Amino acid sequence: MPLPARRSAVFSLSAAAIAVLVASPVSSQQAASPIARYDMDVGTVTGLAAMGSGMGAGLSMMFGGGGNKQAHELVLRLGSSRAPAAGAPKADHFMPAVAKLGASVPLVSPKPGTRTDVPEELPKDFQRPKGRLLIYWGCGAKAGPGQPVVIDFAKLTAGQVPPDLFAGAMPVDRSVTVGNSKTYGEWPNAETRKLLSSDSSLLGEHRVAGNYSPEIKFALAQDFMPAITGKSSPLAGGATQISWNTVANATGYYAWVMTAKANSKGEFQDMVWWSSSASRQFGGALWDWIAPAQVAKLIQQQVVMPPTQTSCTVPAEVTAAGGEFALGNLYAYGPEANFAYPPRPANAKTPWKPEWTARVRYRSNSMWLLNGPDMDAMMRGGDSSEAEPPKKKKKCKGGLGGLLGAVVTGEGC
Repeated sequence: MPLPARRSAVFSLSAAAIAVLVASPVSSQQAASPIARYDMDVGTVTGLAAMGSGMGAGLSMMFGGGGNKQAHELVLRLGSSRAPAAGAPKADHFMPAVAKLGASVPLVSPKPGTRTDVPEELPKDFQRPKGRLLIYWGCGAKAGPGQPVVIDFAKLTAGQVPPDLFAGAMPVDRSVTVGNSKTYGEWPNAETRKLLSSDSSLLGEHRVAGNYSPEIKFALAQDFMPAITGKSSPLAGGATQISWNTVANATGYYAWVMTAKANSKGEFQDMVWWSSSASRQFGGALWDWIAPAQVAKLIQQQVVMPPTQTSCTVPAEVTAAGGEFALGNLYAYGPEANFAYPPRPANAKTPWKPEWTARVRYRSNSMWLLNGPDMDAMMRGGDSSEAEPPKKKKKCKGGLGGLLGAVVTGEGC
């Protein structure tokens, strides 16, 4: 299952509620599209998502180096307008040796009637969300006018979405999907157990070959981006400052925080969601990989923070409305490499009909507990004499709060 779909299932905490709010449309192929399109999404991950338990375990096929400070993620998608030349669809991505994934990884085509672009099914005992979602946005010690926007989950799951909930439309992406491809293949998939290593590299020659697309060949000179590490500190008056290191090649930054406050019974009721955007922009493409040109536009619109910015203040109202559970997330969007055969003509008037195109996108991401344990120390771990015995997994409580608690504590469910 592609990474964006899995993360949507975990981060949004409820496919029935928040996913409705942040769904991002996907564009169809243009009339003069190539025979084959290839997407390669490359990421560096730190914090909770890089650990070998909790969330990290659910993403183990994509990540490597769970016991280190950082991990790598890689998502491959091949789409073609052709049917297989003979037999079942088959395609492989042949990697450079430094990738440490063997000679190649298989791009497996989903079985007919299956979907790979939706979250996993919710548990049978999952309870529909109750309570409210309070939405805040913007960097500053105090929340701006018109905040919070309050969403009643009961009304939302009944299809009553508040009008003008968000300030504007996010960009439409042209990602390769099952829906816009006659034949489609992807990695990671359920048929392979190869794992990235924390020291894997993508530098060098790459080749994609199969029985439903032309051979694709390109060389990468850009490797995984450096790690981004988020930190937080409380400020006088109740606000919280989040900060991060400068990431080389970053085109812009985006942050969000989600928290919940429990009642006297230990049940989570009100959820609080904050975004660093100066306007009501949440989720969707902002949780994905974004092209540098689009990031530049979002910086102008104050949706994404510029690459020169390394801190942002979460308003005091977010802390007051939330509770002890506070999950922080940071994105550093990176460069993009594009390849095609034959190459695009220099003269714009010259007709261009490529056989294939390939796009490689980069980003760095971190998830951590605001004002919680030091993530660097957690990733390093202690010696065996200090290790605690494994805890029995708890059964998740129903609703958004139960899932948030499982994600924040890292205990899973």
